[in-house]
Amino acid sequence: MARTTDSDLAPQELRVLVAVADTGSFSAAAGGLGLTQSAVSHSVRGSERKIGAVLFDRGRGGARTTPAGERAVTHARRVLRLLDVLAAEARGAARPDAAEGVVRIAAFRSAALHLLPPVLRRLRDRHPGIEPRVRVVREVGRGTAGEVADGRADLAVATLGGPSPLPPGLVAHGLLDEPYSLVHVPGHPAPRSLPLVDWVENCGSYTRDWWAAQDWIPKATIEAEDDGAVLSLVSGGHGMAIMPALSLTGAPDSVQITDLGPGRPTRRVGYVTTSELAGSAVVRALVRELRAALPAGRGAP
Repeated sequence: MARTTDSDLAPQELRVLVAVADTGSFSAAAGGLGLTQSAVSHSVRGSERKIGAVLFDRGRGGARTTPAGERAVTHARRVLRLLDVLAAEARGAARPDAAEGVVRIAAFRSAALHLLPPVLRRLRDRHPGIEPRVRVVREVGRGTAGEVADGRADLAVATLGGPSPLPPGLVAHGLLDEPYSLVHVPGHPAPRSLPLVDWVENCGSYTRDWWAAQDWIPKATIEAEDDGAVLSLVSGGHGMAIMPALSLTGAPDSVQITDLGPGRPTRRVGYVTTSELAGSAVVRALVRELRAALPAGRGAP
């Protein structure tokens, strides 16, 4: 049997690194872990010695990860998650169809509101041993996929097809393609002449070229917090909006949805997970329910 070496990090050392990064404080990390502050400091110093890099900048304002620390904490989260999965998969080895354990999901707002609820119901009905935990994350910057890359989520419902490649170790698969539509108050004779209501998550890389080619779209005069606020403002007669299909699920009768024609933009919605977790029972069960919940004809090719 292989023996550990002085350079190996123990799971408890990994937990300390994650706790310090998450709380930004040695004392807060100690309180959360049930340790003394000196024990946390000793553990971090030991980890830094084994790794050969400074992982945290210490100061009066607390502890902040260095670039080396950011990378180390990301790997620590993912290793700790794999240890959890190892235990759950070993317990369920005699019952391969009975997946159990936590599955952490990151999703942008409209996916969390309109795509996930039936998926989670089916998942609980078919696999009562699975405990889904959902976080709603704004789809800007690194977005939901970044939560998976950083080890905070096992699977992300994400928008795919941007110019930036996925971080190493992640895999992505499409689920559906969403068309964009023009949304305005019913019966307006010239809805394209209305002011534009928009929100920061909307015009991603997948629509930018189309957007730039439309000389009738003005600069947004109102920028709302999210797509729900956009719908409310459009319903109140404050302008028009260009929105993807998920955001328009269950739209009120006080707005009219107009097709943008054959050249309309679309965005691809899919899921992102790590190559290690893609084969885990909980992620495979979740992916099956995601695919099963798609209406006929809406799946991505």
